[in-house]
Amino acid sequence: MAKIRYAQALNAALREEMTRDPAVVVYGEDIATYGGVFRVTEGLLGEFGPERVLDTPISEATLTGMAVGASMMGLKPVLEIMYGDFLPLCLDALVNQASPARFIWAGQVSLPFVLRTQGGVGVGAGAQHSKSLDVMVAHIPGIKVVAPAFPVDAKAMLIAAIRDPDPVVFLEHKLLYNSSGEVPDEVPPGVLGRAAIVRPGTDVSIIASSRMVLEALKASERLSELGCSAEIIDIVTLRPLDIDTICSSVRKTRHAVVVNEGWRFCGYAAELSATIAEQCFYELDAPVQRIGMFDRPIPKSPTLESAALPSSESIVAAALASRR
Repeated sequence: MAKIRYAQALNAALREEMTRDPAVVVYGEDIATYGGVFRVTEGLLGEFGPERVLDTPISEATLTGMAVGASMMGLKPVLEIMYGDFLPLCLDALVNQASPARFIWAGQVSLPFVLRTQGGVGVGAGAQHSKSLDVMVAHIPGIKVVAPAFPVDAKAMLIAAIRDPDPVVFLEHKLLYNSSGEVPDEVPPGVLGRAAIVRPGTDVSIIASSRMVLEALKASERLSELGCSAEIIDIVTLRPLDIDTICSSVRKTRHAVVVNEGWRFCGYAAELSATIAEQCFYELDAPVQRIGMFDRPIPKSPTLESAALPSSESIVAAALASRR
């Protein structure tokens, strides 16, 4: 078992699936010769050649439309949108072509493609390169959405996404690429739609995804010092959502804090908070606490960016408020 970086885990998943299945092709902006701006596709061009690893023009709408057509005709495309901020440019293909395809064609077609992209704040990239738009794609029926927090899950879930017969949007956080963890040489495919309890607890359930899981774990250490036992749930798959695992935890602790890096208003945390309230209302001892990004464009200033971002400190404050 080697300790590798998140980006290396993704690279290993791509390499293994391309070796296993010649139908898997990888393409996107600067992903071939350059190896990707975050080095996730480094070395794939030399190993698999230009017919399966392709650089493309900067046209996110075109790239997503290509994935729809190619997957309908038997390929398994893995396309990379360099920044998640440009997911809106992909929405026509996702909403009007990929999402209803099974319904329109009476189940006679499948669209096994993966759209990889990254988002999130933390490097002072400014308002056009820092957004978390997970709720935008999670809103679309027929599109699966994955946002792993740890390298081993990144590899397992990317393998599962590539093998899945339906479109999967695979969300990566730019601050996770250099995080490291132990990853076995052979990782079985993950399970889409299964959350993970990464730290058991008894007093409050903290539900998060992607980098916010790491912030939740930091918060749990501080809460433990204050005599509060926090159970941390990594959502892993935003859609389909493992609401059973989440509600089972909430019914046990009777308190819930939902954390999402996206904007708070109409965000993913809002949907999850509403679902918990609907299904666990009589087991809750306090309202669900919801944490998200301030409702404004993301500033470039590192100081202002940090102030706008959900953090372990804000998670601790919300957990304590829930317990009062």
